[in-house]
Amino acid sequence: MGTYNRTWESEFILLGLTSDWNTQVSLFVLFLAMYLVTVLGDFLIVLLIRLDSRLHTPMYFFLTNLSLVDVSYATSIVPQLLVHFLAGHKGIPFLSCAAQLFFSLGLGGIEFVLLAVMAYDRYVAVCDPLHYSVIMHGGLCTRLAITSWLSGSINSLLHRAITFQLPMCTNRYIDHISCELLAVVRLACVDTSSSEVAIMVSSIILLMTPFLLVLLSYIQIISTILKIQSPEGRRKPHSSPSVLQEKLISLFYATVMPMLNPMIYSLRNKEVKGACRNAESRN
Repeated sequence: MGTYNRTWESEFILLGLTSDWNTQVSLFVLFLAMYLVTVLGDFLIVLLIRLDSRLHTPMYFFLTNLSLVDVSYATSIVPQLLVHFLAGHKGIPFLSCAAQLFFSLGLGGIEFVLLAVMAYDRYVAVCDPLHYSVIMHGGLCTRLAITSWLSGSINSLLHRAITFQLPMCTNRYIDHISCELLAVVRLACVDTSSSEVAIMVSSIILLMTPFLLVLLSYIQIISTILKIQSPEGRRKPHSSPSVLQEKLISLFYATVMPMLNPMIYSLRNKEVKGACRNAESRN
């Protein structure tokens, strides 16, 4: 059995996607553009919702939270990724690595719970529209948002505690684009099966529970719409991945999803388009 340290390295080296310089420059330009689109799109949504009183509804309250989560999640990974594309030394200090792991895990969990909350909001709006304003009152919306942020943060703290209590070998090279959970756990030089089980169980609870709630909500929504007879009424209402696959999945969630969410949830929405036109007419 090899020797190992009880303490973690003061710095880790992220191997990233590629060592080819030209490819790294191209990726830098691509992901910088995607990051800027994400930040500008999400902040535009938050600004429009704040300026237009017609958007002061539960749905847009949750969209504001989702936009803030998207920007924060992308910011926890992408700036460091961009620096490493152009840097010769791709090191990340231990504290920065621990912080990145905490924020990326926490914000990812918060987003899943928020999506479930938004599905519940749409379920009430479609299936019980007469009582929507009574059910989705301001106090409930605030409590649901706080629950989303707390649940994701607690889950992340649990993962972080499990990960950094493991004894570490002398290897300080992380074969990933960031301090991703499984990539960091692999640095331990002991049997990590019990830690991986604990991580898996907490992930299933946090990720599958919102997924099931979203699924049930949309089943009810579709069922309600199908029961409406008139056309007018209808208008109202993964085998274990390879290391490369893990890197690509992380890139997708850190860059593509935060960039697409504003377009999916808001910028194609007629109310948001109306708010954009009102903002332009004032100028």
